[in-house]
Amino acid sequence: MQKKSFATILYSTIGVIVMALILIAFNAITSALRQRVDLTKEKAYTLSAGTRAILHKLDAPIRIRFYCTQSDAASPYSVLLRSYASKVEDLLGEYKQNAHGKIIIEKYDPEPDSDAEDSARLDGIQSQRLPDNENFYLGLAVSQGLDNKEAIPFLSPDRERQLEYDISRAISRVVTPDKPVVGVMSPLPVFGMTSNPMMMQMGRQGQDPWTFIRELKSDFSVKRVEMDTDKIDDDIKVLLVIHPRGISEKAQYAIDQFVMRGGKLIAFLDAQSLVDSQGQSPMGGAMPGGGSSLDRLLKAWGLQFDTTKVVADRTFKMELGEEGDTSQERPAWLALTPEGINSNDIATAELDNVWMFSAGAFTGKPAPGLTETVLLKSSRDSELVEGMLANFSGESILKDFKPSGVEYALAVRLTGNFQTAFPEGKPEETNDQATAKPETTPAKKQADGSLKETKQPNTVVLVGDADMIYDGYTLRRMNSPFGTLLMPMNANLNFAENLVEQLSGDNDLIAVRSRTVLNRPFTRVKKMEAEAEAEYLAKIKELEQSRDQAAARLSELQSQKNQNQRFILSPEQQAEIGNLRKKEAEISRELREVNKDLRRNVVALQRRIEWLNIAAVPLAVCLAGVGLAIYKRKRTSAK
Repeated sequence: MQKKSFATILYSTIGVIVMALILIAFNAITSALRQRVDLTKEKAYTLSAGTRAILHKLDAPIRIRFYCTQSDAASPYSVLLRSYASKVEDLLGEYKQNAHGKIIIEKYDPEPDSDAEDSARLDGIQSQRLPDNENFYLGLAVSQGLDNKEAIPFLSPDRERQLEYDISRAISRVVTPDKPVVGVMSPLPVFGMTSNPMMMQMGRQGQDPWTFIRELKSDFSVKRVEMDTDKIDDDIKVLLVIHPRGISEKAQYAIDQFVMRGGKLIAFLDAQSLVDSQGQSPMGGAMPGGGSSLDRLLKAWGLQFDTTKVVADRTFKMELGEEGDTSQERPAWLALTPEGINSNDIATAELDNVWMFSAGAFTGKPAPGLTETVLLKSSRDSELVEGMLANFSGESILKDFKPSGVEYALAVRLTGNFQTAFPEGKPEETNDQATAKPETTPAKKQADGSLKETKQPNTVVLVGDADMIYDGYTLRRMNSPFGTLLMPMNANLNFAENLVEQLSGDNDLIAVRSRTVLNRPFTRVKKMEAEAEAEYLAKIKELEQSRDQAAARLSELQSQKNQNQRFILSPEQQAEIGNLRKKEAEISRELREVNKDLRRNVVALQRRIEWLNIAAVPLAVCLAGVGLAIYKRKRTSAK
């Protein structure tokens, strides 16, 4: 028996040693291989197809110098930055592996008064002074040859979701240093507004440029185009028109000829602009500044855009603010989920949450020779409502909501051969001098050399909302030890910048940019909420009609009294008035209960889904364990 026990212990010890040796050998062999498994649904920690395409096109080596302070300081801020630096280093390893020898990575620790610190300054890397007065370097420089260099001065942790895009953009800039020229035409202060002494006396400060414009300047040469221009410069490749309120025929003709020459156009129109509101804060409920369109051009392209109607949608409606157990519903403010976003187009394929505010719809059929691609759309549970009505309580819209069953186009792309909207040539200017001239026989209009059609297929993108790219509707400002951070609330800026990059010819960066903002809305829950609300709203409307009828009958009885009966009622009148008042009170009470039940059911539905998501995996593991235990028990019993 002792010999058997000794043999068992010996064999067990040998087995453990052999397994340990196998594991050590396996780790030694596989440590040279860099392969990660990304279990996230959106593959957030795997290089995107766009980045791999950029790396595949490299024809000469790229050098990346990564600077990170490696001091012994252990303040919370330095620990956070070093932890983030390890993620950056890990991602750079992925770049090197996918570049197949075309990327060289150099790591530097810029200690004070060292050659590494001098190199960082020459590369444009900036140190960040932390709250504990420590100077911390965390940046990188990308270079190809001696002349082409691009730096990311400081890699802030708040841009972790944009990290891959920032690095890929730097590589793309180094490879193609010439920036395309983008023109921007808008009556809004998109380029910012400096404060003058009069404004300062009135307590008004200047405005910074919109973040959208600042981001464009990072990738393109941005040129301002005046609203009264009569010609778009030839060097402009893509023209952005943002809320062209009151645009003249002359300016529309300039845009028309720009398109005829092959220039790409992106127009952010608006049915009801909330930003254009006499300088008041849009989130503060200021009255909108009206709509904008390119009516002459749209007519030639076969489309209509009604600036008096906006799209309201029960499926994509927003819920704002919290008041007890209720929230303010805004059916004309749309939070589009993937169901309303074109997943087959490169500009929108990776987007999952786009917000639009009092957006208009594009209707009609494209002119012959043009093809329409819908990029953003409403659900079928939507309707067109008066633009001014949309700015008041959303409850009034929902109460009388009548779904049209139509998926309204909120953003479209037109491609093909465009015909001019000005077949008669350049429109004549109307001025006082022209009207003052004596009437003469009109002379035949001379040819002005205007183009009548595009020589090759062209592209125009039309978006039914201009507010969506304003900072107040796209970014959330947060204070941090590193200053004010701008955190994206949605993918609006990604959408707009994707369009510019697509039309300027750089499609590879789109796949990288689009994954920087991800949202996981309860799409099925929102659909169930809409169905529940539709059922409850019908009952609410019926109760309100009964209450209104009772109030009308009560008013009618009161009006039937003559002057002598002003304070005297017959017993029949008193009884009927009493019954009507009682009925009115009962209906009001029932109406309140129905509203409470509606909100209670919606909240309960959300909580059930949340708890199901939380408990699903542990429950599945428990069931699998119980099943395995039962299976083993049966096998043991069988032996």
